[in-house]
Amino acid sequence: MHVTYYGQSCVAFDFGGTNVLLDPFISYNDLAKHIDVDTLRPDYIFLSHCHQDHVADLVKVQQNSGAKVAAIVETAAWVRKQGVPKERVIEYNFGGTLRLPFGDVKMVYALHTNSTPAGEYAGVAAGYVFFVEDKKIYFAGDTGLTMEMKLLEDLELDWAFLPIGGHYTMDVDDAIKAARFVNCKNVVGIHYDTFPPISIDAAEAKAKFEGNGLQLFLPGIGESMAL
Repeated sequence: MHVTYYGQSCVAFDFGGTNVLLDPFISYNDLAKHIDVDTLRPDYIFLSHCHQDHVADLVKVQQNSGAKVAAIVETAAWVRKQGVPKERVIEYNFGGTLRLPFGDVKMVYALHTNSTPAGEYAGVAAGYVFFVEDKKIYFAGDTGLTMEMKLLEDLELDWAFLPIGGHYTMDVDDAIKAARFVNCKNVVGIHYDTFPPISIDAAEAKAKFEGNGLQLFLPGIGESMAL
């Protein structure tokens, strides 16, 4: 079981041969120009929300792969409008858990706005908890620090993917608090460095996490790591 980071909030999980892609934004990211988006063949795509920097490559990747796309109801409606066949779209909502061949995926709260790239209503943003074999993985998506995260503290999470860039989401300091809220010591940073407002000092960020008894992993774009 491993994950590959593709920049911004785009990550790809390999769950024992099943490939799950989240928030595909690659070809429009100047930091990820060396990634050939046409080579991606996920079995499933999960969207945390519908902002451009999370869905820009959705249609191309879905058409190339035939992946099923899972999202909150209103974002799922937008996905269908992009020409993705309705039988390839899975809509669900907070509290819902998908029972999929590779494991279970529960939709959880995220504190963030949501609209389509055209500015239309797209429901609200969400996060996900993946229950795969013996691993529990939290993908927070775009979110501010919120007390709802404490609802996850008893899950004994193995990994938490948390935004750390600030400005539009949590910053490093709030992500440290979030890691405590969800009771997870292994954090992979997402949503940072893509644009000037969300640039971070990586060494300083890692030192802050370490000083709080936590590990912050910042894989390079295109780099994979074991989970």
